[in-house]
Amino acid sequence: QVQLVESGGGLVQPGGSLTVSCAASGSISSFYAMGWYRQGPGKQRELVARIISGGITNYADSVKGRFTISRDNAKNTVYLQMNDLKPEDTAIYYCNAVRLYGLASSDYWGQGTQVTVSS
Repeated sequence: QVQLVESGGGLVQPGGSLTVSCAASGSISSFYAMGWYRQGPGKQRELVARIISGGITNYADSVKGRFTISRDNAKNTVYLQMNDLKPEDTAIYYCNAVRLYGLASSDYWGQGTQVTVSS
């Protein structure tokens, strides 16, 4: 059973920085992709950033240039460095991992960590 545990959320002022982490119970190199999604108040869950096997990264337009996703295979951890945070970044941030099984795939989710951007 795959477990993803997020940490590092909190309250930060606009313009500030925060890094959230996602620790996996097994080797993250076994996942096809790992990423961060977020769900703000009254909004649908949306992709924030994703890193695919091989190191390719994708970002939502709203966070490009401000957020950076990275991974440490030795620590089985994925990070999301968030800079120049804005109030609209306030959301619950969820870690996601995708594992391929031949032509099928499975998604795994963490429990989420709250990020609040407010003065």
